[in-house]
Amino acid sequence: MKGKAYSRSLFTIQSCNVDFFKYHCNILLRPYTNAYLFSTTTESSTRSSPLLGNRVEEDEVVGSPKCSTEVLRNFGCSEIDIQKIFSRQPSLRNAFASPLDHKLYLLRKLGIKSSELIKIINCRPRFLNCGLNKYFDERLDNLESLFGSRELLTKAIVRNPSLLLYDFEKKVVPVFSLYEELGLSRSDMISMLMLRPTLIPRTHMTPEKLDYIHRTGISSESKMYKYVVTIIGVSRSDTIREKVANFERFGFSEDEVLQFFGRSPLLLTLSVEKVQRSMTFVMGTMKLPAKTVCDYPFLLFCSLEVLLKPRVLLVSKIRDMGLGPQIDVCRMMTALRMSEQRFLKVFVNCQKEEVRNELLLYYRASQGIRRLAETSRKVSSVGFPF
Repeated sequence: MKGKAYSRSLFTIQSCNVDFFKYHCNILLRPYTNAYLFSTTTESSTRSSPLLGNRVEEDEVVGSPKCSTEVLRNFGCSEIDIQKIFSRQPSLRNAFASPLDHKLYLLRKLGIKSSELIKIINCRPRFLNCGLNKYFDERLDNLESLFGSRELLTKAIVRNPSLLLYDFEKKVVPVFSLYEELGLSRSDMISMLMLRPTLIPRTHMTPEKLDYIHRTGISSESKMYKYVVTIIGVSRSDTIREKVANFERFGFSEDEVLQFFGRSPLLLTLSVEKVQRSMTFVMGTMKLPAKTVCDYPFLLFCSLEVLLKPRVLLVSKIRDMGLGPQIDVCRMMTALRMSEQRFLKVFVNCQKEEVRNELLLYYRASQGIRRLAETSRKVSSVGFPF
């Protein structure tokens, strides 16, 4: 019994010693392996590694990065940039140097700079924690064949770095095929992907959405067609129904609303609250019919507090004071689309000095009017905006 117990304990100790030896060998080999992968100097300046049996640069072995901060610094990030990256993704502080160095090396091959890396981390904080280096060359070749050029692909990756992580055959190709079946060309798809980086993961077509596209009455040859199709494709069906119903409250029929979306597809990106407040001001304060926005959709896009309300109130004050110039509806629309300098020159600077100062103070005060209880309003995040 004693002999069996002694042999069992000896076997356990030997197993532990083997595991301990393997663990520490991996630690010792890591910097040599990293240096061997990224050595770029000539063969004359190298030496043989006793552990690997390969030729490794002495400078690379000695100067290999030992922490994530040093890796980011070698990539070209300043201390301020590094702090921004760590504040966005704190786990990178304790990341292993070798895998992180490899991933940044792949990004450097794409031509991505340190300033663009900050944008990527700000957009996708866990990007460097993902398996970026798995099948990287294969994914890169597929994406480059799709975009047509490395430069265009790099811009798209900076906009949406998850492109390097998507399954090409199961996620990217089906979305491109879907939009091509709806009449969009490859160049249209790429331009829409640059405009809306989350187009691939958020596209979901249903029979109801296809019916909406058909009822907009827009032709596939129109320049607005690609905007209509992609915006409806990434929008939720219940969100579209909610926004259509919001316009119906102001006297529009459903078909009129959908045709309005066909002429101005970006209306689908506006929140229900903004449309309600702008329509209420147009109909209540400006005393214009609701269908005026069909001819002048910028009334819904411009800022109500900064542009629309101050200029309308200033023109009304000029009219009440009996001053010129008196304007009609058409000229009012022109005044609303003027630049700030041009608007003040036409309506304020042409007055006498005392009147000019009074009007200018009134205009600046109108721009400073905030919404009721705006500071105490709770902002609730509902995910994707449309």
